[in-house]
Amino acid sequence: MRKNTNSRPRAMTRPVRRRPLLATAGSLTAAVSLLLQGCGSGSDGGSGDGRVELTFFNQSRGQEAALNALAKKYTRETGVVIKVDSPGPSDYLAKLQAKAQSRNMPDIYSSFLATDMAPFYKAGWAMDLQDELKGEWGEEFAPGAVQEAAFTKGNNLDVPPGIYSVHWETQAYGFIYDPKATAIDPKAPSKTMDDFIAALKKSNKDGKGNFAVAASLTPQLIPYLASNWLTDQQIDNTYAGKASWKADGWRKAFQSLLELKKAGLISNGTLPGGNGDNPAIESAFFIKRDVGAIFDSSAGVSVGNRTAPNYKDFASMGIPAAADATYKPRTPGFPGKGAVINPRGDHSKEALAFVKWLTEPAQQKVFADEARIVPTSKKLLADGSLPAQLSGFAETAKKKQKVTNSLTGDVNDMIIRDSQSLVLGEKTVDQVLDDLQSAQERS
Repeated sequence: MRKNTNSRPRAMTRPVRRRPLLATAGSLTAAVSLLLQGCGSGSDGGSGDGRVELTFFNQSRGQEAALNALAKKYTRETGVVIKVDSPGPSDYLAKLQAKAQSRNMPDIYSSFLATDMAPFYKAGWAMDLQDELKGEWGEEFAPGAVQEAAFTKGNNLDVPPGIYSVHWETQAYGFIYDPKATAIDPKAPSKTMDDFIAALKKSNKDGKGNFAVAASLTPQLIPYLASNWLTDQQIDNTYAGKASWKADGWRKAFQSLLELKKAGLISNGTLPGGNGDNPAIESAFFIKRDVGAIFDSSAGVSVGNRTAPNYKDFASMGIPAAADATYKPRTPGFPGKGAVINPRGDHSKEALAFVKWLTEPAQQKVFADEARIVPTSKKLLADGSLPAQLSGFAETAKKKQKVTNSLTGDVNDMIIRDSQSLVLGEKTVDQVLDDLQSAQERS
């Protein structure tokens, strides 16, 4: 089931990861859909000495070093030259679109959000991997890891049914926290939100708040909280406009956010917004140590590893259950770092072979150790070999929300704006729910 998440995740992430381009997403997608039409083979794929050369257009800085090292290893083992081009996350989509328009697409390129990738898929720039994944290759992945990237019949992006990307990372959401700064024991993390709040209260010595979340991540935080009281189907129905945003589960989710504010735990009493809001939150945690806990994606561990490599004393955990929870809370999730293969390239078979190699457990272990990402390998997730900071997220990733619909752009934007207003005391929970229902009806 391909989830179309409108806010930028981060792991394919970092920066764009939390810099949602939500205001222009719809118009951009429509424009790109028109511009990408046409024929063309894409990359020419040859090196000067006659060897096969593949270009990997890489979006993620977090995996760049590991990917370059693996590319060199693959060349040594096979003779196939792998050229990794990493333009940076903020420029990635624009440059990929330019390549498509000039019909000079790379052999392999990073997958991104469904909304961003859909025009490329519909224009024929992605190999359908369904048949390839039905055999032994697909069996190497953890349950649900392959299906998470699939576009099913009737999907709301009108992408032909298929699987157009394969991933060596799975992403989940939860808390990243410092055990000393929060008095939360990684071996016995908070069992309930009440326990979590109590620990943060105890450690909130200066009264300025010991917890932070970026406004751009509230579209993930709120559904996570709501899953205490709503089933995946109820969440899915709300996104599709078949159920009301005024349902009690959504009310309680926003009330939970408000309770964090009332307890004096939200740093400076605000949810930072705007471009770069989540990188600023991560900096406050990993570098400045201004807060003891943040809500983040599992890719935040990769950010910490890159920006504060000597800081190892943090841990991760899923959101604990509410005291009156009907269900065990489940993280929103999506495929993380991975690859799309250009079927029009001169060496698409060689590109497929390289991507298959990248997803083998040995290579996924390199990504996990060096880039600090949660792998999709069934073997690695089971053998207990992951870096300690990933263990909480890895456990959380075992139980993700399964929804086929997604937040519309209008609703996504409204959650961000109204969550900020709620925390600032400018709106009530009822007003927020009214706004969301109106946004849904406009979509």
